[in-house]
Amino acid sequence: MKVDATIAGLDVASTRARDLEADGFDGLWAGELNQDPFLALAVAAEATERINLGTSIAVAFARSPMTLAYTADDLQRHSRGRLTLGLGSQVRAHIERRFAMPWARPAPQLREYVLALRAIWSRWHQGTPLAFEGEFYRHTLMPPDFVPPQHDYGPPPILLAGVGEAMTRVAGEVADGFLCHGFTTTRWLRERTLPALREGRARAGVTMDGFDLVATPFVVTGTQAQIDTAIPTLRQRIAFYASTPAYRGIFELHDWSDTREQLTALSKANRWPEMPALITDDMLEAFAIIAPPDTLPTHIANRFGGILTRLSLTLPPTLDRDEAADLARRIRDHCQTREAISTNPRT
Repeated sequence: MKVDATIAGLDVASTRARDLEADGFDGLWAGELNQDPFLALAVAAEATERINLGTSIAVAFARSPMTLAYTADDLQRHSRGRLTLGLGSQVRAHIERRFAMPWARPAPQLREYVLALRAIWSRWHQGTPLAFEGEFYRHTLMPPDFVPPQHDYGPPPILLAGVGEAMTRVAGEVADGFLCHGFTTTRWLRERTLPALREGRARAGVTMDGFDLVATPFVVTGTQAQIDTAIPTLRQRIAFYASTPAYRGIFELHDWSDTREQLTALSKANRWPEMPALITDDMLEAFAIIAPPDTLPTHIANRFGGILTRLSLTLPPTLDRDEAADLARRIRDHCQTREAISTNPRT
């Protein structure tokens, strides 16, 4: 398992990326929450030589496939082949009301989006005529003057994010990997995510070999006082996700449907402060890894060893650079040991 970290903020991207590379991390991820992830990664590329650069995630439906194809190709060239393009659909309210873009059927649309990207890149890198005509996207014009400068790195791998089984199957079928949502559990990964990915891979006539499975789990670590301080925020975060209908399947799998319905009702009534109290200790244990730094690698290995190919950590600011580097090294070592003594459930 490779161990990555997240970055946020254009003003610190250069320093943060340089430090992560020097401290032995394998990759870094920038998300599209309140920033443009591509700008942060462009800055990070300037400051580094080897570390992998990924979007986790960029909102696909906020952009046309052509716009994203140019951005990703530019960054792939600029980083000398280190980009991983992580894409997600977002939810309907954000696409229509925040981005003012059309919403259709997200799983089929994202499947077609990936195919459109590959068709555009094939025109640029192999000279294949551009003649993509789908249900949602149509790309048939590419005069020579609009073809980007050639480079030797090829298109970046595409990873898709999802929670539901339909989107997960699409990822298995057309993508190079899958980005697990932070709001997930080990049981959901084993009983829903992996079977859906295998089904998608089978549709494409391929196996799980070489297919990336990446997660950024909820992690709470530090001293006991720091952990106790972080728990209320974690309860609030889990309550928010649980109240969203798109994620109801996870609570249903764990027989927590009654709690989910209460949370949804409270959110609709804008009674947000009441919601965290409904998140039990069992729910915390299912969704998050809560442990001091000395035992955290063991907990991570027991939960994800043999399942994930990459683990992305949102490190607490209380950890200094030496502690963070040591933690990444021990997580990697523990997961390798765990994988060596277990049958790989991904296959």
